[in-house]
Amino acid sequence: MPSLFEELDSQDSLLGEISLRKRKIPAFGDREIYEVKLGEEFLMSSMFVEAEEALSTLGLEQVKDKNLSVVVGGLGLGYTAVAALKDERISELLVVDALDTVISWHQKELVPLGKILNADKRNRYILGSFFDLARNPSAGFDPDHPGKKFDAILLDIDHSPTEYLNPANAGFYTTENLSKMSEQLKPNGVFAMWSQNPPEANFEALLGTVFETVESHLVSFYNPFQGKNSTNSVYVCTK
Repeated sequence: MPSLFEELDSQDSLLGEISLRKRKIPAFGDREIYEVKLGEEFLMSSMFVEAEEALSTLGLEQVKDKNLSVVVGGLGLGYTAVAALKDERISELLVVDALDTVISWHQKELVPLGKILNADKRNRYILGSFFDLARNPSAGFDPDHPGKKFDAILLDIDHSPTEYLNPANAGFYTTENLSKMSEQLKPNGVFAMWSQNPPEANFEALLGTVFETVESHLVSFYNPFQGKNSTNSVYVCTK
């Protein structure tokens, strides 16, 4: 009988042991499910990707220009990046991740979407801390073009604006540091961010100190483990 579970990789990282797993759940048929764990904590699953994809579609639909330069903060399993590349207006996509292990999963095509990202010449992986780069507009996200400005920045790293993958990330969520990030957007540029929780009024108010418009979207998707719909949020802000 074929194995229903396989650990594809496990490596130490700055945040602890991070692992990539593939499994099948008989109740869901032959579907292969990819999961990422940090220590004993589940970070992401290919079963629940609707909100990650919506981060791209909701964010990019607010950008009115063509020949777009876009930053994605957080590679994960690649769903936000691949959804962004479906927008034919994109001329370049920089995907920033602090963990070389995660980037290598895509480069080695251990995850299904790695093949799509590697084949698209518009895509480029950037190894580095999104939060450090966001706070340094004179250098910016593109090591080849310091100070470059972008049409959109799409962020999916922390669990929410108040629940952090790394406690050090908390300092990013201030008017000062969000403003430094916004300096890297073109006029009328868009910042969008994923959250696992419903929209938080305090965070919306904080975003309003930096951006001209702030909208929050609830993204609903079916959760077969709970037998009902679940929701994530996407914040969309225009400079």
